[in-house]
Order: sequence, then structure tokens, then C-alpha cells
Amino acid sequence: MADGFEILGQGRIWGVVPVPTIATLGLYVIGVFVLLRTRLGRYTVSIGSNEQATKVSGVNVPLYLILIYGLSGVTAGIAGLTEASRIGSGQPAGGVGYELDSIAAVVIGGTSLFGGQGSLIASWIGALIIATLRNGLNVLGVYAFWQLVAIGAILIAAVYIDNWRRLRRGGEQ
Repeated sequence: MADGFEILGQGRIWGVVPVPTIATLGLYVIGVFVLLRTRLGRYTVSIGSNEQATKVSGVNVPLYLILIYGLSGVTAGIAGLTEASRIGSGQPAGGVGYELDSIAAVVIGGTSLFGGQGSLIASWIGALIIATLRNGLNVLGVYAFWQLVAIGAILIAAVYIDNWRRLRRGGEQ
């Protein structure tokens, strides 16, 4: 790897705060700003809630979908660079399993898989819950397979609760 590349994944600011933490918080603040204060953020929520209604209201949905997926790719690239810097090499299967954790964190944070509900703050709290659960299971010596089972069970329960809440409010399944 190039000289200085390890700073992205292993460096510390003032010898205390890890650089990945600063990068994550920076991306989080940018994400909150974009989602709450820009047209792109409003259209993202609108497309997630009802794509057809957004299209009928005059929004260029294909353009905004390209922007949304492009930003998703940029953040995935930053995560990949951080992971490669952290372990010192590129691992094609390095992120396997993270998708379950991220989906579980977002759903536990209250984002509906049916669209139209969710917030970055709640998703962040969900991510803290998943990270705490994963760390606690590691400390207890629980095998990785059973950790996946536990997180999957929590995800199923969260989806069930979300669906139950929607039905109680009279929403569609």
C-alpha cells in the first residue's frame, strides 16, 4: 500500500480519536444535512415513500435515483478504502456479513421496509444497538454462526413489529 494509506483506517487524531470515527461522523453530518435541508433529501424521502406519486408531481425520478445510487456507491467506496487501510490489504470478501448488520440497524432504528418512514438519527441508534450486541456476543464467546442467527431473529422481530404497527394504523401489508 502507498505510504500514509494506513492513516485512513488506523490513524488517530491527537493520538486519541480514531480517523474512521471522524470520517463516519463527517459523513453522518453531511447525510443529515442533505436529507433534511436539500431538494435531493426531500426527493429521496418522497421517492422512498411513493415513487409513482413523486414522478407524477413533476420530479425527474430517474435522475434522482441515479444521484441516490451514485452517492450510495461513493459511501461504499469510502467504507472499502477505510477497511483496506485498516487491515492493510484489499480483501474481496472483507465486507461479507455487513449487509445483514446494516439492514438490521436501519430496521431496528425504525425505518420501514415498506418505505416512507425512517431517520438517520434512529438508524444511528440502531447501528449502536447492533454493534453493542455483536460486541457483547463476541465477549461471551458466542460463535459467529449463532451471532448471525441472533441478529437475524432480531431483524425478523423488528419487521414483524413494523408490519403489526402498520396494520394497526390501517396501512397496507
